[in-house]
Amino acid sequence: MDIGVLAVVVVILVIALIALFSSLRIAAEYERGVVFRLGRLIALKGPGLFFIIPFGVDRLVKIDLRTITLEVPPQEVITNDNVTTKVNAVIYFSVVDPRRAVTQVLNFINATSQISQTTLRAVLGQSTLDELLAEREKINQTLQKIIDEQTEPWGIKVGVVEIKDVELPVEMRRAMAKQAEAEREKRAKIINADGEYQASQTLANAARVISSEPGALQLRLLQTMVEIGSERNTTVILPLPIELIRPLIEVARPSEDGSPPTSSLPDKGAKTG
Repeated sequence: MDIGVLAVVVVILVIALIALFSSLRIAAEYERGVVFRLGRLIALKGPGLFFIIPFGVDRLVKIDLRTITLEVPPQEVITNDNVTTKVNAVIYFSVVDPRRAVTQVLNFINATSQISQTTLRAVLGQSTLDELLAEREKINQTLQKIIDEQTEPWGIKVGVVEIKDVELPVEMRRAMAKQAEAEREKRAKIINADGEYQASQTLANAARVISSEPGALQLRLLQTMVEIGSERNTTVILPLPIELIRPLIEVARPSEDGSPPTSSLPDKGAKTG
C-alpha cells in the first residue's frame, strides 16, 4: 500500500476516534441531559451512556434533579404593626422539568432566590409580629404556596420553605422581656389569691363544724396542747374554756332571794321519809 494512502487512512481513523470520544456522554442517575441540535430542543438524554453529534452540532446542558437547598439572605421587613425586623429563610426545591428549567429562565437557581426574597418581604409585611412569632408554620405554608406557583412555569417544584431566624431590635426585645415578666407576676398573684381563697373557705367550713359541735372545740384544744407539749423547754399558757368550768359557776352563783348557794349534792345526814 502506498505510504500516502496509509497516512490518509490513519488520519481518518484518528478523526473518527476523536469524533467518537467527543460524542460520548455519561449522565448520572440524578442527572438529565438537555440537548439542542442546531439550536432546536430535542428529547432528553440520560441517565447512563448516550451520544451527541460533536463539532457544534449538538449542545448539551446537564440538569441536576436532586433537591437543592437555597438559603435566603436576611431581609429587612416592616411588619403590619410597624415593627422593623430581619428575617432569613431556607428553601428546598427541585427541578421537575429540565427542559423548561433551561429554556424558560436564564438561571433558575438565581431566579428562585430572587423571587423568594421578594415574596418573603411581601408576605411578612402583611403579618404582625405576634403572628410571625406564634404562627410560623402557617406563614411557611403561605410562602411555599406562593413561591411554588411563581416558579412552576420554570419547571421548578418548591417543596418546603422554613423561616430560620427572626432578629428583633434591642428595644423590642427589652419590651417583650418586660411583658413576659409582667405576665409571670400576674399568674403568680392569681395563683396566690386563689390559694388564699380556698384556704379561707376551708377555715370557714371548719369554723362552722366546730361551732355546731360543742365538743369539737375541746378536742381541738386538747390536740393543740399535745402538739405544743411535744416541744421541750417550752412554757405555754392556755386559756381555760368556759365550758369546762360552767358547772362550778352555776353552783357558786347566789339564788335570786339572796340566800347562800346550796349544793346540789344530797345531804348524807338527811333521812328519807
